[in-house]
Amino acid sequence: MLGFTAELVSSPRADSETSMSEQPVFEAAFPYQDDVLALPVTDLDQASQWYAKHFGMREVERRDQPVPTVILERDGTRIGFAINGGDPSQDGAAVLVSGIEPLRDEFQATGLEIGNERIDERDGKRFKVFFIVAPDGLCYYFHEEIREK
Repeated sequence: MLGFTAELVSSPRADSETSMSEQPVFEAAFPYQDDVLALPVTDLDQASQWYAKHFGMREVERRDQPVPTVILERDGTRIGFAINGGDPSQDGAAVLVSGIEPLRDEFQATGLEIGNERIDERDGKRFKVFFIVAPDGLCYYFHEEIREK
């Protein structure tokens, strides 16, 4: 069981059925620890470049205070990285998506290794999931609810 709690707020796309031709979309991101906009890293430039290349994100904000931070975005979902002294091996994010299978294929095409692909059940719902551990040590749990057709 993941150590995160969050109320999932669905966008209109989150409720649509996923087809194999649908473009994958990041719907929302939830931190394992405290703040999805301050995941711990040691190099902001390296983080920004890696997540742009491998997760298809783009840099939308950079600031120095209270700690050096860079915010990236994909499909309106923001994930931030900060030089805050945190332990990346103990942090990461759960990312709710639509189009999880095309997303997996997209990630594999950039050279990412997909881990622990499976079906999870929680709160009476079933989710198709997979994990990615980034080079910075942060772990990502990508998940999509399985909807009956």
